[in-house]
Amino acid sequence: MQYRSFGSTGRQVSVIGQGTWYIDDGHRGRAIEALKAGLDAGMTHIDTAEMYGSGAAEAVVGEAIRGRRDEVFLVSKVLPGNASRRGVREACERSLKALGTDYLDCYLLHWRGSIPLSETFEAFSDLVQAGKIRAFGVSNFDVDDLEEAYALVGPGKLACNQVLYHLKERAIEHAVIPWCRRHDVAVVAYSPFGHDDFPEPGTEGGDVLEAIAASHQATPRQVALAFLTRAEGIFAIPKASSAKHASSNAGGGAMTLGDHEIARLEAAFPLGSQPDYLPMI
Repeated sequence: MQYRSFGSTGRQVSVIGQGTWYIDDGHRGRAIEALKAGLDAGMTHIDTAEMYGSGAAEAVVGEAIRGRRDEVFLVSKVLPGNASRRGVREACERSLKALGTDYLDCYLLHWRGSIPLSETFEAFSDLVQAGKIRAFGVSNFDVDDLEEAYALVGPGKLACNQVLYHLKERAIEHAVIPWCRRHDVAVVAYSPFGHDDFPEPGTEGGDVLEAIAASHQATPRQVALAFLTRAEGIFAIPKASSAKHASSNAGGGAMTLGDHEIARLEAAFPLGSQPDYLPMI
């Protein structure tokens, strides 16, 4: 597993982490085993949110990391409807309780809502001062939102921007990634395999993935993760449904693609034109 600096925090974080969106509380034991296997494989970056299962995912994560909290770079997110100064504090306390910890390594605004960013960031700063969180960031922010956030908090404060990024959706490469790189903000790719839309064998893109995977004795999904995290400052948080799946995901964090392989993938999955809006799900 490769580790790299997580934006302005300076923390060394696993390039491939573990997402928990749509975690299956009906198969709680399996989900916990998957998260533990991911930790064993070096995927120490675990991402969750109060929205996921209305706190159920946080409870699963809390059980999975019990006794191993010091190994984990733990991230959760607050809903925009709870992003007032008081609401953020209350939401953070609920998340900490569910996770069984007294601090978060990073706390994110899940997406932008109607509450002024200034109020949300004031609450985040309060939590930093209180030792409840060590850093904060945002999710689903386009460049104009990032500019506004940066103007409010100043340099070295925004840790990351978590955004949709997969082989078939590379829009953030136009402007979001360059902006984040200039301002030392980590980019975290959610849904890095797409949303039930991973390229199948027999398609042009699927065949390219298969060929590159075969040359590395790897899987197409490992190749996809290696491609998405090919540049400094970018991380990915795939979800795993089993311990075997988690261990396989970790393999993407140990792979380095050659320039020719990257060029083949860029051709098979074209960047496309810059959209008028930031894609998100």
